[in-house]
Amino acid sequence: MEFKGFTLDPFQEEAVLAIEGNNSVVVSAPTGSGKTLTADYIIHKHKDDGKRIIYTAPIKALSNQKYRDFSKEYGAEKIGLMTGDIVINPHAKVLIMTTEVYRNMVVSNDKEVNDVAYVIFDEVHYINDLERGYIWEESIIYSPEHIRFLALSATIPNAQEFSDWIKAIKHHEVATVVSTKRNVPLKHLFYDYELGITTLEKVKKAVEIPRYKERGRNRGKRSRNVFREPEPSHIKLIEELGSDKLPCLFFSFSRKDCQMKAKELMKRNLFKKNPKILQIFNKHLEKAPPEIARLTSTQLLKQTLQQGIAFHHAGILPVLKEAVEELFGEGLIKVLYATETFAVGINMPAKTVCFNALRKYDGRSFRNLNTKEYFQIAGRAGRRGIDTIGYVVSLIFRPKFRYHEVKRITDADVEPIKSQFKLSINTVLNLVHLHTPEQIEKILRLSFFSYQEFGEDYEKVPTKFLLARYNSIIKQLNRYAYIIDGKLTEKGIFSSRVYADEISMGEAFATEFHKDLDLYQMLLAITCLVYEHRETTKFKQEFKDEKMLDLKKKIRADPYLSREKKFLNMNYITAFIYPIFHDQDFFDVLKYSNLLEGDLIRIYAQVLDRLGQIRKASSDHELLSKVDACEDVIKQAMEGIYLV
Repeated sequence: MEFKGFTLDPFQEEAVLAIEGNNSVVVSAPTGSGKTLTADYIIHKHKDDGKRIIYTAPIKALSNQKYRDFSKEYGAEKIGLMTGDIVINPHAKVLIMTTEVYRNMVVSNDKEVNDVAYVIFDEVHYINDLERGYIWEESIIYSPEHIRFLALSATIPNAQEFSDWIKAIKHHEVATVVSTKRNVPLKHLFYDYELGITTLEKVKKAVEIPRYKERGRNRGKRSRNVFREPEPSHIKLIEELGSDKLPCLFFSFSRKDCQMKAKELMKRNLFKKNPKILQIFNKHLEKAPPEIARLTSTQLLKQTLQQGIAFHHAGILPVLKEAVEELFGEGLIKVLYATETFAVGINMPAKTVCFNALRKYDGRSFRNLNTKEYFQIAGRAGRRGIDTIGYVVSLIFRPKFRYHEVKRITDADVEPIKSQFKLSINTVLNLVHLHTPEQIEKILRLSFFSYQEFGEDYEKVPTKFLLARYNSIIKQLNRYAYIIDGKLTEKGIFSSRVYADEISMGEAFATEFHKDLDLYQMLLAITCLVYEHRETTKFKQEFKDEKMLDLKKKIRADPYLSREKKFLNMNYITAFIYPIFHDQDFFDVLKYSNLLEGDLIRIYAQVLDRLGQIRKASSDHELLSKVDACEDVIKQAMEGIYLV
């Protein structure tokens, strides 16, 4: 079977036949095997009928990339984009959006999904995510019964169980399509400071030799003669790879480390300069504000790119990421240092993938990668139609080497997907608003968690267990008058349309509280709610004034908002808001903290998202007028910066 000039692989053909039968499909296949071709088939199949297609992605970067790709292929007039802070062509034939946006639509019974034929969930294994996994579950649970799903995932051992769950709760056929074959097989290797590029078994033998063990025992003693194990060098690894194993994607889980390594490699002058690269890069900069060219990250990229060395992470500006992606796609970059976001959905394979380490900081603590994370990234090695083999090389630091741990991570992708279902305040508000108590109990039984615990008997989940968290949230909502006599109050309805900090947002913007706030105070309050403080973030200046002190006084007088810990960071957060009210722009704001450009963009994007939620949630004309004005302030500060 052929489609778009390609002879389909057996698993692709199996998925297409299921789509032709109007069934849902769960596709589990290695990274880079061509899963998204089945998504293209759905769009092609429905291109001339009255049905719409929704394509969801786990991160905004992937949503933006799919929007650009599909716009080129099908025409911009047929493609829309919705990522919370950005809405383009929302009534388009094909809508690209983050999974959160789709979840919010179906939870609130949005009529926009009535004419949707298929929802495509890219990277559906994100259901494993501790913080966000429930979003994928709710997206499926609350979807209307006429909607079919195409769930695309890297290899998942329990794909059949996931399909069976969807079939059980949505009452239609679900095909499970599994492929374990990679078009370009992977060779998993390791880099040791002494052995160079080698196998895991050889590293194990080297570590186990008596003289090495003796060194390890002496390491704690104070002696000039104690041998200190050197860390493996990324530069020596690149040298050993040689030109025949490039291009290389080198993954580090630290943004600063990506930039530092690119600079270190550049200084070794391993590669000849290519003037064509800088010409392409400068063309991208022509459409951006001139201040971007003066940023440290831009200046460093200009230096490293000349040798075909680059870095890519969420901390650099969109225009720089776009330029790097184009250069990498054209084969002009030899070594790209990147964080793991580059491995999510972005179809840019290399001949070799390197890991700086097999551990990462996940926001809570340092931990080993799980097998799914490793193979998601490793899967970028090997270019279909170009390479016969893809190389994966992990750096090994002997003092922290644990053979069995490394073997478990790199041997096979054995991580099943597990439910992370949890009820949010927003979900409970919408359940109360749109469903009867009997319907609510039935809906709560539909979670993947219930199915994994009880299988086909998922409806027999004990009621007490099922409703424990629900009843706890109901008590809280009754206490603050979001629900009275089983029905949503005016502020309850408001917060049912808000998807984070629901009670704080309700107390601030669905009561009289906001009436006394001017634009500055309103933006400052919202920014406090979206900002997530990290110990590594340092602020160089705070802007205390009467307006800030007045806002603090108002918050202290409010029985709920006075207990909201997010307002404790207000002194710092003035550095994001005060300057843009005093004729300063994005580049000026960067001076007041050590945040990277991309991090600052994210904060302003989240503020725009919250303002959009207030617009949808409120009918107060005075408040809506303030929302418009606040958006104008942010957008003016971001002019030329925030590109799709």
